[in-house]
Amino acid sequence: MRPPSTRVTIVAVADAAGVSVPTVSKVLNGRSDVSADTRERVEEVIRRLGYQRRPRKHASASPVIDLVFSQIESLWAVELIRGVQDEAQRRGAGVVISECGGQRHPRQEWLESVLERKPLGVVLVFSDLTGEQRAQLESRSIPHVVVDPAGDPHGSTPSIGSSHFVGGRLATQHLIELGHRRIAAISGRMDTIAGRSRLAAFRDAMTEAGIGVDEELVRHGAFTTASGLEHGTALLSLPSPPTAIVAGSDLQAIGVYQAAAQTGVRIPRDLSVVGYDGLESTKWLTPQLTTVRQPLRQMGEIATAMVLRAARGETSDAPGVELAVSFVERESTAPPSH
Repeated sequence: MRPPSTRVTIVAVADAAGVSVPTVSKVLNGRSDVSADTRERVEEVIRRLGYQRRPRKHASASPVIDLVFSQIESLWAVELIRGVQDEAQRRGAGVVISECGGQRHPRQEWLESVLERKPLGVVLVFSDLTGEQRAQLESRSIPHVVVDPAGDPHGSTPSIGSSHFVGGRLATQHLIELGHRRIAAISGRMDTIAGRSRLAAFRDAMTEAGIGVDEELVRHGAFTTASGLEHGTALLSLPSPPTAIVAGSDLQAIGVYQAAAQTGVRIPRDLSVVGYDGLESTKWLTPQLTTVRQPLRQMGEIATAMVLRAARGETSDAPGVELAVSFVERESTAPPSH
């Protein structure tokens, strides 16, 4: 067994993999001129021996942060981008933005470009790394932070999010206090923490109020306008439609607005709607959308500060950070008319 205090060298990796030191260096740097079999063999040895490149000083690293989204499709992403860019600029770093095409994990081509670019760190939004991808970044001393994790983050991975459960309760309790009892909920993807937590909060608030949950009024969707339109139309077409809908996101709520317009339902006279995210654009809807605001820009700023501290070799006492949400009451909710 290798003594714990002994650092694994690139020479040891080359010997164990049966390749030259330059070949190991090419693999570590994400070079493409290495065969797939050789690359896989070297990566396996790197993981098995626990090789880790020495942390680099900022001067020798590319002064950029890689910002990776599952999908960029709304002002929700724009607010996070602004937060990351603001903090990175204050600290003299640039930002490279990538998208996973709606997938939870980045493609391998993205990882290879990151290894070649050698950024200060990586910030992932609503996405995550596979175990192999995480090991490849760690072996190169490229730290990463997850914003609004899609699933439960790895124990060693710093993360930043907001209080989804609290926000879901605030939205539902507001409608209950207005007098609504036939309340519907459209969730986000159930393979995400946000989707599961907000729906669980809806159920909890309804049960606590002694109302109970009508499963006919619970729909599982995605955080998109199309999902809000689809499920909103289905809910409003029921023989006994809901008098209020808790949407999983502001985009979903916009889709519900469209469904209401197409079915002749008036908001808030016939239907109350609550969104989630607090996007600035929702102030321009008619009527203005009641919503739960996430501190999206602040989440981006904190994630950037976390990854830059890790790049300097600093450890965090609180690897998981959860920020408070706030409730914004506007014009899309009112007591039920019947």
